[in-house]
Amino acid sequence: MKITIPHMGNVYLAAKALFDGLGVDYVIPPMNSKAALEIGSLHSPEEICLPFKIMVGNYIQAIEQGADTVIITGSCGPCRFGEYCEMQMKLLRRLGYQVDFIVIDAPKCIGLKELMARIARVAAASPRSRAQKWRALAQAVRIMNLLDAIEAKAHEKAGYEKVRGTCKRLLHACRQETFRCKTPREMLRCLHEYSRRLDQVPCDNSAKPIRIAIIGEIYTVIEPFSNLYIEDKLMDYGISTKRMMTPSWWMGNTIMSPLKINSPGIRMASRDYLPYYIGGHARECVGEAVLSWKEGFDGAIQIFPMGCMPEIVSKAILPAIARDKDFPVLSLVVDEMTGEAGYVTRIEAFIDMLERRRSHAVSRH
Repeated sequence: MKITIPHMGNVYLAAKALFDGLGVDYVIPPMNSKAALEIGSLHSPEEICLPFKIMVGNYIQAIEQGADTVIITGSCGPCRFGEYCEMQMKLLRRLGYQVDFIVIDAPKCIGLKELMARIARVAAASPRSRAQKWRALAQAVRIMNLLDAIEAKAHEKAGYEKVRGTCKRLLHACRQETFRCKTPREMLRCLHEYSRRLDQVPCDNSAKPIRIAIIGEIYTVIEPFSNLYIEDKLMDYGISTKRMMTPSWWMGNTIMSPLKINSPGIRMASRDYLPYYIGGHARECVGEAVLSWKEGFDGAIQIFPMGCMPEIVSKAILPAIARDKDFPVLSLVVDEMTGEAGYVTRIEAFIDMLERRRSHAVSRH
């Protein structure tokens, strides 16, 4: 068994730590790029959403490096992501690739027994003892949590740093150095060191930067290539950003969902606008918009792939929140045809509008 995974933000680093700790053979696909998207778009249905196409590109690149097993998370409810596994298996077999899929789905969708059976398939490929396997899993979870915390810290401090670009450079260096580490223990040491360095970045605490929340569909929010590196662009502009949707949040939310205690704040915030679960993360998107307004953010940017059914519902609701709360929201739809020039122009215009709103509010007082 030679395992691979599709890219989604920093997940590949936690996966690398897990596979290194388990001592299993694996392939991390090349980082997402136009090459992966072109491969995926060539073989995928034209109308399918962007994440599907990028993932297919990841799989084919990894298979060409020897991968024969794909691990992917699943989804249930009215979102096409839940059908990705079957569709991608058929697509790859039609192309002549013989590959196994292991779908890690929520217990409420497939049952706890089936989930454990699927996890056991991966564990069976490891020569490590049971204690070592549990340690590897615990270290991978810690690494994922640390990565998300470091990323959140860098995105927030980017609006306060005295030397523009310091946080961005540290964040990119952190990812590169972490990937070069050979063991989970090395990774943890590296991440703690970069967390310390970020804490020491000189900041102007009297600054009042524009603050923007990033909300929307989970893949296009987390995976920087799919959203044209929007968080990096906002860091370049000196904007302080916050993104609740992270791999570690998803993991905790999935674990808590059978007990009905997942994300209570989001569910409370969304109940006036979308009190029901409609698939994907539409309810989370709506709840995050309301919470961002309560936390004093200047605005929010919603990102989702063209044709995403749950986020189309969210997009229809967000104008009501913007009107009721006087809270600007920009919706950006992405696919393989998205042009960067027009995309950047819309972001810059949104930032200009937020700055004018703030200056007018100050002048009125």
